[in-house]
Amino acid sequence: MSGEETRTATSAPIRAADGPGRSTGDRPRPRGAASVTAAPRAWATRLVVAGIVLSALNLRPAITSLGALLEDVRDGLGMSGSVAGLLTSVPSLCFALFGVMAPRLARRFGPAAVVCAGMVAITAGLLIRPYAGGTPVFLVASALALMGIAVSNVLMPVIVKRWFPDRVGSMTGLYSMALALGTSVAAAVTVPVADALGGWRPGLAVWAALAAAAVLPWLPLVRDRGRTPAGRSVAGTAPAGEEQAPAQAASGPAGPEETPEGPGGTSAHAETARLRITRSRTAWALAVFFGLQATAAYITMGWMAQIFRDAGVPAGTSGLLLALTMVVGVPLGFVIPRVAGRLPHQGPVVVLIGLCGLAGYAGLYFAPEGGAWLWALLLGISNCAFPLALTMVGMRARTGAGVAQLSAFAQSTGYLISIPGPLLVGVLYQHSGGWGLPIALMAALMVPQIVVGFLAGRNRVVEDEAAA
Repeated sequence: MSGEETRTATSAPIRAADGPGRSTGDRPRPRGAASVTAAPRAWATRLVVAGIVLSALNLRPAITSLGALLEDVRDGLGMSGSVAGLLTSVPSLCFALFGVMAPRLARRFGPAAVVCAGMVAITAGLLIRPYAGGTPVFLVASALALMGIAVSNVLMPVIVKRWFPDRVGSMTGLYSMALALGTSVAAAVTVPVADALGGWRPGLAVWAALAAAAVLPWLPLVRDRGRTPAGRSVAGTAPAGEEQAPAQAASGPAGPEETPEGPGGTSAHAETARLRITRSRTAWALAVFFGLQATAAYITMGWMAQIFRDAGVPAGTSGLLLALTMVVGVPLGFVIPRVAGRLPHQGPVVVLIGLCGLAGYAGLYFAPEGGAWLWALLLGISNCAFPLALTMVGMRARTGAGVAQLSAFAQSTGYLISIPGPLLVGVLYQHSGGWGLPIALMAALMVPQIVVGFLAGRNRVVEDEAAA
């Protein structure tokens, strides 16, 4: 299917697929040719949608399932407290290190092939780590799974931009909703599943089955090397061969020139490969915004339940409050990108989300037990800065390759920024003996998050700023 679609996309406008392995050559396109090419294009689009959803479901269970069973894992492997603490920062570190590799790999093999390999890595890591003989193998297997998550994190906005350029908001919303669903379900059911299967090892390994399922939709697409999907112009709004001039003027030539291995040295990908992303103020604003929202999210996931428990909320209720915070992201992760994608400036959405976070932190500071459910709800809304950031990544670059470079820069830099946050909160809590200082720090970090997010939401593209 991928090969047939690629041949159709890169052929001349008067050529059309006439059947498996055949084309009409230079004869005029018959009336029924559009319906012939529409079938493989429709099936490929369905596969991409399925791949996006299944991949998104797998981008957090490796983390949240381990958090639910961390005490059992420590006892089973004889893991020290310091190593267990290191595990809370390993995801951000791996996302920062391995995410940088994603654009280069995508140019070489194509985004679909890299995401497929990422799902294979997640599957292998989740299968190996529960049955590791010791802590070092457990850490290496976890890093393998996180490497697959990292490259897929970066390339999801690229795939959305390439296949659905006129629906970036809605498709990012679908992806974000699936990601939030995977996060919350893994946190909620891992412990019961482990009890039912007889221990923490099968309780962790079972998530490899979901990752294996995510490999399947990408297999027919691995031959894609980044060509524009059949039936779309480079801008993604007109069928191949129709209204191409405006698209080419805006985004570069279509057809073979769009591929990473395109002839000459003037392809769109080659031009974007020379983009000096660090010269773009929007790219830096988006990277800092991404890092600060990740800091808030990891602090919330790691410490919010403990804040409620220390305030007198029962342990079971504290877990439900944390689950509420994550579940809020399921519907809002779909709605917010759709709304933001229709706005020329996403700054107002950034401000609204940030104000919810400030209100939630204020509630935790002054009355953590009295309004616990409201504070959990507000902080869940605040955590929806993540799908908003992904939406802005897709909107702040003109080309698919530009999105790849911006996504890698913003996520890698952002995750590096987020590494010390959860650790610093733990240190402040330990030395101050309470949650006043840590909550004040969380609220203080929300202010620059709002500022840089507002700047990143301006209607600009990084290609123009980098070339200035």
